[in-house]
Amino acid sequence: MAERTADPVVGFWFALEIDGITEATFREASGFGSETQVIEFIEQGAKGVPIIRKVPGNLKWQNITLKRGLTSNTELWAWRQKVIDGKIDEARTNGSIVAYDTLGTEITRFNFTSGWPCKWTSAGLNAQDNSVTIEEIEIAHEGLVRATG
Repeated sequence: MAERTADPVVGFWFALEIDGITEATFREASGFGSETQVIEFIEQGAKGVPIIRKVPGNLKWQNITLKRGLTSNTELWAWRQKVIDGKIDEARTNGSIVAYDTLGTEITRFNFTSGWPCKWTSAGLNAQDNSVTIEEIEIAHEGLVRATG
């Protein structure tokens, strides 16, 4: 019998974990990526024919963006406030975005290093609108590793 492949990760239940403590669950997360700059240079090939070579340059990590409904919990704001107050060394922390299956079992995680909130925003308030007010936090970091649960 053929071996069954693993089901793809369903991205509807995930949380931010900082220093091993789950801080918050979110409705949306993005920015799990990296990019290596491409450096092009030209060499002279046989008979003077130019050859374009491409080599890897600097590695750049995307910022992680998390969105959730605004609540009375102010832990994310307090984390951002450290940066605003110039206490960046206090704000830097390692953390994870952890995805769970429908039973609440961890299935994968994205571990980031030296993360700090570089941006925090909240949607406006409108008395004629009954939608949830969304808070968004953007985390700059110095590395991301995908690990399985």
